[in-house]
Amino acid sequence: MILTSVPGTLAVVLGSGLILWEPASDTRRNYGFALPGWPQVRCNDARADPRGSLWIGSMWNNANADGSPGDLQNGHGALYRLDPDLKVTQWKENLGIANTVAWNPQRTAFYFGDSMANAIYQYDYDSQSGDISNERTFFEGFPRGSPDGSAMDAEGYLWNCRYGGGCVVRVAPSGSIDRVVEMPTGNVTTCTFGGDNLRTLYITTAAAGAKPGDRFAGGLFALRTETGGQAENRFLLR
Repeated sequence: MILTSVPGTLAVVLGSGLILWEPASDTRRNYGFALPGWPQVRCNDARADPRGSLWIGSMWNNANADGSPGDLQNGHGALYRLDPDLKVTQWKENLGIANTVAWNPQRTAFYFGDSMANAIYQYDYDSQSGDISNERTFFEGFPRGSPDGSAMDAEGYLWNCRYGGGCVVRVAPSGSIDRVVEMPTGNVTTCTFGGDNLRTLYITTAAAGAKPGDRFAGGLFALRTETGGQAENRFLLR
């Protein structure tokens, strides 16, 4: 779920596309984006950028109709940007699992990951147009799990959750490892900063695919950090 510019309205990225949800009345409506190729592919990670556009990644749909795990295929994911005027632009294709959508504090760099490639990439980000360019590898090959969702702190360090790796890695702006935070469960999925002065990192984990005896799988965790985070951007509704 993504905050929007309208109080009381959230943007919710489902497998098939985007809806707006008003929790107080449970009002729901489709809005601006239907994923091409659904149900063979599904949406995955998504976040709003500093301009108010919504970036949405996709992957092969590895969930069966009954909710059971299905096969996973590489090369079917893509990265889209939905602008406030509802224009949709595809920026990447032939991805495995689109994950990690983040911007540095200066709003000059964009970070995006592919879980199946075990890599996070860095791009130049134009804060006026919202365009990205000059792809280069930022962080790859870390042996513990694969990169899932991430959050950027106020010092420009990326906190990357490791699915199957049981940890969160704080990556310096140079791409080097600053620290590894151990988690009591294996499948660490994504994180965001909140709380007083944005000094609490809230971390989600997955129960699906957890090993037997992993009793904390599917839990929500809070980590107090020395460095504050960045507030989440809001999707601009017109």
